[in-house]
Amino acid sequence: MEQIKVGMVSLGCPKNQCDAELMMDRIHKAGYRLVPEAGLADVVVINTCGFIQSAKEEAIVEIMEAISRKNDGINKKIIVTGCLAQRYTEQMDEEFPEIDGVLGIGCNGDIVKAIEAVMKGERIIKSSKVGDHDMEGDRLLSTMTHYAYLRIADGCDNRCSYCAIPYIRGPFRSRTMENIVEEAKSLAERGVKELILVAQDTTRYGLDLYKRLALPELLDKICEIDGIKWIRLLYCYPERMTDELIQCIKRQDKILHYLDIPIQHCNSDILKAMNRSGDRHSLWDLFAKLRTELPDLILRTTVITGFPGETEDQFVELAEFVNNVKFEHLGCFAYSAEEGTPAAEMENQIPDAEKEHRCEIITEQQEVRFADFCDQQAGKTFETVVEGYDRYFEMYFGRNYMYAPEIDGMVYFTGKGLKAGQFVNVKITDSVDNNLIGELVQ
Repeated sequence: MEQIKVGMVSLGCPKNQCDAELMMDRIHKAGYRLVPEAGLADVVVINTCGFIQSAKEEAIVEIMEAISRKNDGINKKIIVTGCLAQRYTEQMDEEFPEIDGVLGIGCNGDIVKAIEAVMKGERIIKSSKVGDHDMEGDRLLSTMTHYAYLRIADGCDNRCSYCAIPYIRGPFRSRTMENIVEEAKSLAERGVKELILVAQDTTRYGLDLYKRLALPELLDKICEIDGIKWIRLLYCYPERMTDELIQCIKRQDKILHYLDIPIQHCNSDILKAMNRSGDRHSLWDLFAKLRTELPDLILRTTVITGFPGETEDQFVELAEFVNNVKFEHLGCFAYSAEEGTPAAEMENQIPDAEKEHRCEIITEQQEVRFADFCDQQAGKTFETVVEGYDRYFEMYFGRNYMYAPEIDGMVYFTGKGLKAGQFVNVKITDSVDNNLIGELVQ
């Protein structure tokens, strides 16, 4: 009997990717053949994101493409998992009869049973309790072999007024320190050199489980693991960037001086309406402290334009703030009204065209700032991990500490006989299209 081929399409954030990797391991161990492209699969599993409207639209496009392939006899069965399936289980059932299975996030552990069922002609629609999903278990990594995401918690208690995550993934839940360290050791044994810590709010780690902010303690333990070279922190909440955490980053050589700290805005009234604390003064003080303690720090942030009630003056305040802080990396998003969230019911909703226009202004300004930053790197030498060879440019490419996988830029450089996952020193000579150009330093 021919082995059934399964293709996994995972959309959205690295936390969702961790869910996909847990499912892929179960699928592989059950004897199914995992294929790299959905078009090659008998069963395609679409692990969706449902965070904002654009993510929903991307998921729907992927589902419609799978339905088209199914109608053409390419894919035999379609299973939808992830945040969209969790949030809209009944709607998916009703609006897409061509889908053979819909699994809420808490049903991810049933993926093998679902594949078996749909291949027998059954239709599986399973919802799950919010927050009732497993974060632990063996994963079949979908990243390159030298780096991996390490999820330390899931869910969120921040309750930002614009965000649907608590309704989809439930309250904040930390994994035990022992379990995380055990997984980190296992990843190191598999050749992983860079661990990227993720959660909805990494800085909140331990508050539910240990009644204290335990991220510094966790980091100290992970730093002791042989084989781990780089540790990168994503999704840090500004109010919980404590002095203890800053000193831990400063003290531990393995923790990269790269911090992703989403601020969303800087105006105090807008932040209050977002159910976030702080203002431009507290944020400015934090970033000034960070740059003082970590002079080579790379800062990434995200901001939202066009939040309900945002005036022109408040937008200008935001634009000036990010320009003055000079974030090395910045993602700007036009506000997306998510049903069921308090912000969606607020008065003074901003027209879509204006939200997008404000977003374009900040994005264009950021492109200029980042181009200037790239120009300033010329002559500097950085340790760089090799990720591949570009035959068109006849150059290797990779990342130094300034670039997180998939969301930031690349370093292109000359060299010979290098392998993916190898760490080399690269001297920067130029920059093109916001990517750094360099040469191998022997």
